[in-house]
Amino acid sequence: MQYAIAMNAAPLIDPGDIRLLGEGFVLRPWRPDDLDSLVEHANDEHVSRSTSDRFPYPYTREDGERFLSGQVVNLNDPVMAIEVDGRACGGIGVRAGHGERGHSAELGYWLGRALWNAGLMTRAVAVFAPWVMRELSLYRLCATVLDHNPASARVLLKNGFEEEGAQRCAVFKRGQLHDLRVFAKVRRSLDDAT
Repeated sequence: MQYAIAMNAAPLIDPGDIRLLGEGFVLRPWRPDDLDSLVEHANDEHVSRSTSDRFPYPYTREDGERFLSGQVVNLNDPVMAIEVDGRACGGIGVRAGHGERGHSAELGYWLGRALWNAGLMTRAVAVFAPWVMRELSLYRLCATVLDHNPASARVLLKNGFEEEGAQRCAVFKRGQLHDLRVFAKVRRSLDDAT
């Protein structure tokens, strides 16, 4: 996930008691006691290869501590843990636009590899996307996917996102140049279903 960090900014919503229930998971704010499971699931080269460089590999306890203390992203924003069986195993969140782009946000997510290929991320986006669009009064929710990650593209397509094109040669990661596929979900009025 890529975020513009404004560490002292007022929260977009109060994340305190938010619990979004889905089939086999809960979306909820990150907690300090998530450190062990965060490091366990994040310290995986296969997970980090499709995320922002703010998501390092190897992923150390120090990286987890920095994240959970709000030094990497503003945890007052809608940035949530994906909890399965009482343990955080991934994350989902948005970076809200500002000024004339305040009606839009960029979605990002990741999931521990042990939980891949079971539809969990598709279900998590299905719960999170409509909720965040309502809560932040968004007209547009977009996401970018590295060209080597068709599974993430399928997650978005299954949730009503449309592919809008590609940002060619947009990312240089681990010695390789990549295109970014661009997806968005929009609504024309706040009364539209998301």
